[in-house]
Amino acid sequence: MDAAAVADVPPHLQTFLAFDFGLKRTGVASGNRLLGHAQPRGTLKAEGDARWPLIQKSIAQYQPDALVVGVPFHPDGASHENTQRARRFARQLHGRFRLPVFEVDERYSTTEALQEGARDADAAAACIILDQFLRSLK
Repeated sequence: MDAAAVADVPPHLQTFLAFDFGLKRTGVASGNRLLGHAQPRGTLKAEGDARWPLIQKSIAQYQPDALVVGVPFHPDGASHENTQRARRFARQLHGRFRLPVFEVDERYSTTEALQEGARDADAAAACIILDQFLRSLK
């Protein structure tokens, strides 16, 4: 799992599934290098272990080469409780699905999604996270 080394994403990784992790809801988006932008894929409304079958279904449906997880920080860059939760989620994704997992600083992604009038703020936040990741690959 690479936290800051997004530039080190191998070129053979072309398709991505991104997650805006939350304790009760997890937004999902997919995208690829060729188009360079993300598409919202809905929100998984599940807590704890109940989310894993839903994530597995999304991975089977979209067949990503790698996964992207938004990791929240305080405005000053300091970590907090949800930072650790998101990183744990990223480690669990890697352990369960054996796909490369990349972390993206997702400060303000949900706020931005809401300001843009998103009907599904969690999926829209996952899009923002994945768009940021895809832009970093260019």
